[in-house]
Amino acid sequence: MRDTRAELLAQAEVLVRGRGYSGFSYGDLAEAVNIRKASIHHHFRTKTDLAIALVEAYDARYDAALASVFATQADAVSRIEAYGRYYLSGVEDGLGCLCAVLAIELDTLPEALRADIARFFDKHIAWLERVLAEGRTDGSLRADLDPAATSRMVVATLEGALMLERLLAGSSGFRSTLGALCESLKPVRIG
Repeated sequence: MRDTRAELLAQAEVLVRGRGYSGFSYGDLAEAVNIRKASIHHHFRTKTDLAIALVEAYDARYDAALASVFATQADAVSRIEAYGRYYLSGVEDGLGCLCAVLAIELDTLPEALRADIARFFDKHIAWLERVLAEGRTDGSLRADLDPAATSRMVVATLEGALMLERLLAGSSGFRSTLGALCESLKPVRIG
């Protein structure tokens, strides 16, 4: 049996990540899913409702991914590398981060959607802050790192590299940036 709502969410995510919130219409989505525009309104009354559902689904996938990374990666550097590989998939697919793409249009978005996007990034920053604090404590990261500031720097670096390397060097450029980021966090070994 066809799950039209799931198909709509999947195709809408591709459209938003590729074109932006303002760059697609229900007509584009109807064509991608091969249904009538009116049928979309049965599942998502407004474009805002659709966008909120998109962020919710994206956020839930990332929650699971972050939990998996924390459970399967032993140290802070490997956790940050694994986290960065999620961004790499965006480079390889030619798509931006859903929440970053939406954040670009922040001034035109409804307040409820803005709040959801902010919560998404706040959770990532908090997760990274925990990873960085533990890494600093166990010696896998530089002792002089400020976890709060560095967590924001990690997100900013990865989001920027995702945007930039989609245009410039692709996955090899992103891997290079991720490698440099991780190296910059490691303690300096003398001798």
